[in-house]
Amino acid sequence: MNAPTPYYVRVGPFAARFNALLGKLARLGISLAGSAEMSVRGRTSGAMQRIPVNPHTHEGAQYLVSARGHSQWVRNMRVAGGGELRVGRKVRTFTATEVTDPALQAAVLRTYLKKWGWEVNQFFQGVDADSSEERLRAAAADHPVFRITVSG
Repeated sequence: MNAPTPYYVRVGPFAARFNALLGKLARLGISLAGSAEMSVRGRTSGAMQRIPVNPHTHEGAQYLVSARGHSQWVRNMRVAGGGELRVGRKVRTFTATEVTDPALQAAVLRTYLKKWGWEVNQFFQGVDADSSEERLRAAAADHPVFRITVSG
């Protein structure tokens, strides 16, 4: 029997252009609501891959949440174990650890959706910041969460 395909919402042409714009703004030093451009080493190419992300602080710790699911950056992060966040000339190196505790995943998702829901709710299949703990825990399987530790 085949394993189910992990949840992932592919980037369409409009979203790709929008992401490119957000990345360019971050490189120029313009952060929209706290966004940044993340670079993570590709697991097969070895080249740095760039994508705009929404770093999120929950109870004093920083996290990255994959709104689109098990994306390429998630797969790369699992292998690389870290990367860089950039806004303008400020580049912060970080290490990343995937969060596996369902209670913590749900708590991070709730606060993430409170802050970023206006942008990402479309990827959460009806789950939002006001959803039950049970629904948030179920959604966590589709939206990997990484705790990041910034070192620079």
